[in-house]
Amino acid sequence: MEDFEAIPVFVTVVESNSFSSAARKLGVSKSAVSKRITQLENRLGVRLLHRTTRRMSLTEAGKSYYGLAVKALAFAKEAEDMVTQQQSKPQGRLRIHAPMAFGRLHIAPLIPKFLEHYSGIHIDLIMEDRVVDLVAGGFDVAIRTGDLPDSSMIARQLAPLHSVLCASPEYVVRKGKPNSPAQLIEHNCLLRSNSVKEWTFLGPGEPEVVQVSGNYQVNNSEALHEAVLQGAGISRLPTFIAGPDLSTGRLTHLLSSYQMPSKTLYSIFPERQHLPAKVRVFLDFAVEHFGRNKPYWDWEIF
Repeated sequence: MEDFEAIPVFVTVVESNSFSSAARKLGVSKSAVSKRITQLENRLGVRLLHRTTRRMSLTEAGKSYYGLAVKALAFAKEAEDMVTQQQSKPQGRLRIHAPMAFGRLHIAPLIPKFLEHYSGIHIDLIMEDRVVDLVAGGFDVAIRTGDLPDSSMIARQLAPLHSVLCASPEYVVRKGKPNSPAQLIEHNCLLRSNSVKEWTFLGPGEPEVVQVSGNYQVNNSEALHEAVLQGAGISRLPTFIAGPDLSTGRLTHLLSSYQMPSKTLYSIFPERQHLPAKVRVFLDFAVEHFGRNKPYWDWEIF
């Protein structure tokens, strides 16, 4: 079993599709990762990875080994969970995956408060917008929004996520305030990249759907927020980003008699017989901190 320590290295390389990225995640040098994979291949007597200067891919043997390696890590995690569940105090390493904007604004500020209560837990927080394989990536829990297609994961609702239509007061002075969704066609509407260019408004009658357009789109909600603050146009923003500026008047809530479709903030984690105490207390703490059915970022909006 002397190769067992190489298994998480190999899985991380495959998950990252890069020796360099795997080295960064593992906190070691690229040469150390390469050496460990080479040692594993030499001991097994088979090549697991095709490597060129431009790309990396699994061999047939590598595909088989990867599938079993992921299961081995899952069994090891299950054994660890069973032991830590029996401990009187939650402790150990808690690896969390969170989307960049929400993670920076609401998860990162939560961590120091959480660690004050649970000093035996060590947090490893990874913030990025790509969806990762929790088991292969060694994550205990992930924070996600919207649809959750992976039925092998267990989900827990953390908070509702609302969006509102916003503009800066300066924009409203220059361009006027729309009085109905239909009037948005006369305005510069800023969009998320690759998002549907239709905005839906829920009012007393049937939902109203408006085709919108504008001169700026970006793949980051915080960048979109900054453009709105500077008066570049109107946009639909999540309240977990826009909330503070709406409460102070730096942003104006437009068409407030309408609602926009909402999503749900979830935590997801692999299905396990024993939910680790460190995961359970973190999720309980997050739910209480956010405010359950009415999160703190919505207090002065709705």
